[in-house]
Amino acid sequence: MNITYKVNHTISAKQFIDILNRSGLGTRRPVDDPTCIQGMLDNCPLLITAWQGDTLAGVARSVTDFHYACYLSDLAVDKALQGSGIGKQLQSLTQQQLGKKCKLILIAAPDANDYYPHVGFTNNPRCWVLEPEQSISD
Repeated sequence: MNITYKVNHTISAKQFIDILNRSGLGTRRPVDDPTCIQGMLDNCPLLITAWQGDTLAGVARSVTDFHYACYLSDLAVDKALQGSGIGKQLQSLTQQQLGKKCKLILIAAPDANDYYPHVGFTNNPRCWVLEPEQSISD
């Protein structure tokens, strides 16, 4: 299997939606809202992609300051290629783009929760989420 990796290579919203769906992550992302998806890509300072020929095989999309914190918000690998090391390489290449003190942070999809300790992540139970329909309370 010949996989090529690219840093900050532009992909289309259609390509991103396709890999989200082929990875299984599409059920947890707004794949029915191309404007939102395009915004996710347009405002992403770090995008690592994996290619099998001309086909997008995987993506790691991160929001980061490159010095203190990097939130790996989407890690998606085609289900047919999962277990082949693409996800691990996407994470490694993401980390290589960051400063020496920068933490790599992510929220695991429920089905992937057992994967991350295997590649070196530690669990941190202090994550909090404010949904869009909620407001900051007094």
